[in-house]
Amino acid sequence: MLESTSIGVLGAGTMGSGIAQVFAQKSYQVVLCDAVSSQLERALSTIKNNLNRDLEKGRIDAAERDRVLANIGTQASLEALKDSGLVIEAVSEVFDVKRRVFTELDRICDQTTILATNTSSISVTQLAGTTGRPDRVIGMHFMNPVPVMKLVEIIRGLQTSEETFCATRGFVEKLDKVPVVVNDSPGFVSNRVLMPMINEAIFCVYEDVATPEAVDAVMKLGMNHPMGPLTLADLIGLDVCLNIMETLYVDFSDPKYRPCPLLRKMVAAGRLGRKSGEGFYRYTP
Repeated sequence: MLESTSIGVLGAGTMGSGIAQVFAQKSYQVVLCDAVSSQLERALSTIKNNLNRDLEKGRIDAAERDRVLANIGTQASLEALKDSGLVIEAVSEVFDVKRRVFTELDRICDQTTILATNTSSISVTQLAGTTGRPDRVIGMHFMNPVPVMKLVEIIRGLQTSEETFCATRGFVEKLDKVPVVVNDSPGFVSNRVLMPMINEAIFCVYEDVATPEAVDAVMKLGMNHPMGPLTLADLIGLDVCLNIMETLYVDFSDPKYRPCPLLRKMVAAGRLGRKSGEGFYRYTP
């Protein structure tokens, strides 16, 4: 494997920016790559805001903030990832998009480079099969918000090597996060359990059982959840929720994973949650 202090992150959305931040905080040199320049600017702004909050709370000093920011470089071209020892893909939760990305990364990166996916539902084995190095492909599913959440699901594809698995687990532990190994199955564990719950909460609104506020209150006060499922759906992104539910629905061929029509309608209307300013709730910039 190439120099393990060099980390590539592909996709500068919510997850990609968070992944870049946690690696940079542990002194890794990070190349954050996205073809959309405004996305890169937004990601850097988010990271800086996160670090400034930590500074205000006394968790870090100004020198530490500046050091972390200096560890992150941004690039528009995938070619910039060619010298990374580990590349983590965090693009849209759509198989064809990820397939194209993995095909390009396989061409560009050294054959020893580990190609990891932050997918929350798509088969790691299937993605690995699009490359000439299936033994070097693995799933690293971070939780949102990445700088706060401790869990990282590690998903081994059918051909993922022991060397790749051990190296990936080592990366996660160096981030002071907790690696939990799960098998390659649609939705893995986290989203196979979480997304049907969110989908059922949406059905409660769709069928006029209760308002979003009431559904969330029941789950917070009655089930001791720190955040209601509809608030969480807005945080994740309703488009992401829909993509995951559709993957579960198709891969399992089970009607219990059928996405709620209201979820489809909201995504079609561009009401995606926090990132669009409106989902089940309204948000101010």
